[in-house]
Amino acid sequence: MPADESSAAPRGDRSRATAAISRALAPPLLVGAGSPAPLGPALRVRSVTGSRRPSAPRSKGRSGGRRSPRGGGVRRMYEQARRAWDRPLTAYYLILGAGLLITVLGLVMVYSASMIKALELDKPGTYFFRKQFLAAVIGAGLMALAARMPARLHRAFAYPLLMGTVFLMVLVQVPGIGMSVNGNRNWLYLGGPFQLQPSEFGKLALVLWGADLLARKQDKRLLTQWKHMLVPLVPVAFMLLGLIMLGGDMGTAIILTAILFGLLWLAGAPTRLFAGVLAFAGVIAFVLIKTSPNRMSRLACIGASEPGPGDSCWQAVHGIYALASGGWFGSGLGASVEKWGQLPEPHTDFIFAITGEELGLAGTLSVLALFAALGYAGIRVAGRTEDPFVRYAAGGVTTWITVQAVINIGAVLGLLPIAGVPLPLFSYGGSALLPTMFAVGLLIAFAREDPAAKAALAMRRPGVRWKTMRRRVKKRPSGER
Repeated sequence: MPADESSAAPRGDRSRATAAISRALAPPLLVGAGSPAPLGPALRVRSVTGSRRPSAPRSKGRSGGRRSPRGGGVRRMYEQARRAWDRPLTAYYLILGAGLLITVLGLVMVYSASMIKALELDKPGTYFFRKQFLAAVIGAGLMALAARMPARLHRAFAYPLLMGTVFLMVLVQVPGIGMSVNGNRNWLYLGGPFQLQPSEFGKLALVLWGADLLARKQDKRLLTQWKHMLVPLVPVAFMLLGLIMLGGDMGTAIILTAILFGLLWLAGAPTRLFAGVLAFAGVIAFVLIKTSPNRMSRLACIGASEPGPGDSCWQAVHGIYALASGGWFGSGLGASVEKWGQLPEPHTDFIFAITGEELGLAGTLSVLALFAALGYAGIRVAGRTEDPFVRYAAGGVTTWITVQAVINIGAVLGLLPIAGVPLPLFSYGGSALLPTMFAVGLLIAFAREDPAAKAALAMRRPGVRWKTMRRRVKKRPSGER
C-alpha cells in the first residue's frame, strides 16, 4: 500500500504539470469581460525574437481595393451643388444676376444691331443705343426702388398704377394724341425723340392689382366661390385687352391673357372654370385672327423656308438665315450681314436672330440659360412664401417674363407666328424696359423678404461683422496679441 501511494503521487504531479504546460503553449484567449489572457512563455519568446504569426488579411470590400463612398466624386459634386442650390440667398442672387446680365448683354446687342438702322435714318450710329442706355439707367433706379419697397407699399401702389394706365390707354385712342407705329396705334408722343407705350405698363398694373385683389379675397376666404374668383378680375382684364386691341396690338394682348391665366391658376381655379375662360379667350383670338389678313399671313409663315409669294414671309425666313449662318460661336460681334437691310426690326423683335448670327449657338444658349434661371428663381420665390400677395405677384411677373420670352424666341425660330413682342430686358424699347426692370426689382424685394434670406443678408452686412469682431476682441486676455 505505501508503494502504491508513493507511485500515485508522482502520476498526479505529472498530470498537473502537463496541463500547466499546455496552458502556457496555448494561444491567448479572451477571458472574463473581454480582457486577453496572459501570453505563455513560448509566445513571449516569439514576440521578442520578432517572429509573429501571419495576421489575417483585412477585408478590402467588394471591389478588392479601398472602399470609396457611394457614387464617388459625381455624387459628392451633386450633393454640394444641391446644398448650394438650396441656400436661402440662391433665388435672390439668381434674380439679381440674371436680370442685370440680360440687360447688359441686351445693351451690347442693341448697339450692334441698330447701327445700320440708325445710319439709314440719317442718325448717328449710337442713336438707338443712347436712348436704350438712358432707359436702362432709369430702369436700374426703378429696380433698386422696387427692391427696397416693402410688400404693403407695392399693394398701395397697385390701384394708382392701374387707374393711370387705363387713363393713358384711353388717351392713345384720342385723335391727335395717340400715334401709330407699324400699324399699331398704341403710342403717346412725349416730345423730341421720346414716345411712350402705355400698354407695356398695363402688364405691371394687372400683376400688382390682380395679386392684391386675390390676396384680399383669400384672407376673407372668398376664393372658394367662382364669382369672387372671376369678378372683378376677369372684367378688368378684358377691359385692358379691349383697349389694347383697339390699337391692333395682339402681341401685348396675348401677354396680358397669359398673366390673367397665371393669376387664376395660382388662385386655384377649378379645371372647368379655367377651361371655360381659356375656351372663351381662344374663340375671341380665333375671330380676331380670322378677320385680319395680316394675322393670317403671319400664321401661315410658321416653319417657312422660302419668302413666299409677295415676300409675305420675308422677315421669318431671314431670321432663320441669320441663326443658321451663326454656327457654333458666330461671325463676331458687329459682323452681322442680315442687319444690313435684309432683316426687318433687327434691334427690336428679331434681336435674338442677330444674337445668333454674331454670337452663335453659344450666345443664344447663354441667353436662354439666363431666362431659365430667372424663371426658376421666380417660381421658387412664389412657391416658398406664406404671403398670398407675394405668391400671386411673383407668379404673375414670372408668367409675364417667361411667356413673352417664349413667344419672341419661338417666332424667331419659326415655331410660332410673329406676334410683335420684344424680348424682355433685351430688345430695344424704353417703354418695355422700364416696367420689366421694375418687375425684376419686385421679385428681388420678395426674395429678400424670405426669413432665411433676411437673416443671411443681415449676417453679410459690414457693420454686423465689425461689431462681432469688436466683441470678440474684448473677450481676449490683455496680454494676448
